[in-house]
Amino acid sequence: MRLVILDDYDLASEWAAKYIRNRIIQFKPSADRYFTLGLPTGSTPLGCYKKLTEYHKNGDLSFKYVKTFNMDEYVGLPRDHPESYHSYMWNNFFKHIDIEPQNTHILDGNARDLRVECDAFEQKITAAGGIELFVGGIGPDGHIAFNEPGSSLVSRTRVKTLAKDTIVANARFFGNDLSKVPTMTLTVGVGTVMDAREVMILITGAHKAFALYKAIEEGVNHMWTVSAFQQHPRTIFICDEDATLELRVKTVKYFKDVTDTLTVLLSCRPDARSQSTGRSDAQHEGLQGLNI
Repeated sequence: MRLVILDDYDLASEWAAKYIRNRIIQFKPSADRYFTLGLPTGSTPLGCYKKLTEYHKNGDLSFKYVKTFNMDEYVGLPRDHPESYHSYMWNNFFKHIDIEPQNTHILDGNARDLRVECDAFEQKITAAGGIELFVGGIGPDGHIAFNEPGSSLVSRTRVKTLAKDTIVANARFFGNDLSKVPTMTLTVGVGTVMDAREVMILITGAHKAFALYKAIEEGVNHMWTVSAFQQHPRTIFICDEDATLELRVKTVKYFKDVTDTLTVLLSCRPDARSQSTGRSDAQHEGLQGLNI
């Protein structure tokens, strides 16, 4: 497990985007070998999506051979509703890059049989070879996707009833009208995300500081589902200073020292063996072995 601490939200977003960019480039995706990327919605990843879009428009990154799988979707909300996660992904990311529409996968909250839809989503992930990198965010109560407190830590994609606190928190997106907020969602499970070969979790803001504390300084607990990723062999948490307010000073100091080292490595483009670094192709690709 790694915790990367940046000064603010913008720097955390840029760091995350650079990491994703480098992972895709290192993978060398092709028509016979797609890079599979799990993606979240919400306010936290917006900065990361903006930077990834910039990399694409600058000619630094292509999504032509990338397949994406989103974490969740509301049940009963029309796909073209401005608050559906279909709309969110297309408006904030997909329409700005060169990804093929058929390579984007988002759960259908209006499917005739929701259980069949969830099972089919798991099958699509398996057929794609599994998720190479799953990116996620968390709520203040430590939930990832819609795996709220009490969710099984081995759960799979399923229908989930939302807690009252989540409905109230989401009301701001629906004109503060609780009656308009969906009460059910389709969501990947904790086990679904744990199956990914690598997991990146974005945590920013003081309102998520206690959740970060629960995620990395206390034990695994199904009441804080993000804590499950302590047990994943390759998890990287990316946060800003505000999110560290509940952590021990010793914890922050240790991970800041590690962050400085990782940032130097991350700044080295995997497709450009600069004379200043003298790193070879093998060394660049081997950065993955450092669990960064």
